[in-house]
Amino acid sequence: MNKEELLSKIKNNIHSTYEMPSFEELNAVKYDNPLLQFVEMSQTVGGMVVHLKSGEDVNKVIRDIYPDATVITSNLQEVTIANRNPDTVTEANDLNGTDVGVVKGEFGVAENGCVWVPQTMKEKAVCFISENLVILLDSDKIVNNMHEAYERIHFTDYGYGCFISGPSKTADIAQALVMGAQAARSVTIILR
Repeated sequence: MNKEELLSKIKNNIHSTYEMPSFEELNAVKYDNPLLQFVEMSQTVGGMVVHLKSGEDVNKVIRDIYPDATVITSNLQEVTIANRNPDTVTEANDLNGTDVGVVKGEFGVAENGCVWVPQTMKEKAVCFISENLVILLDSDKIVNNMHEAYERIHFTDYGYGCFISGPSKTADIAQALVMGAQAARSVTIILR
């Protein structure tokens, strides 16, 4: 049986059809204080949230959180303590050994504590290969839910982005929680 015959059989055996729901009819969750909910959810999934005070230097904050970091990778101009740039490495493997990767998030989602991080660097591996990931995020860029989030997604010229929510973790083997199994061991969101 070929594909067309199979699809025809399925179509002939459909007895009831339903219209797709309108997005206006969805009662997606909304919060009185999306920022507070975002912070709580980010911490619930194992992330750390730091509020940058007015005039506070982001470089000092990063250095205070990760005092032993020797390799800090970022292409953000404001991150002057970075000693490796994901735009100037030859290949993604050159980012191996990154203690702290610093990227910019476009917006956060209150319902699950995730941050949309579009690829704004040549090697996106910095988001996954870094032992610790720092995401800089404007505190006024928090949406309530994933419905609102999907409306805001846009891709850069690289055509890639991802939602990041807390550190990588798994308990697949012997039900022992392992942090950093597939990506960063820690995720710190610095709210500005």
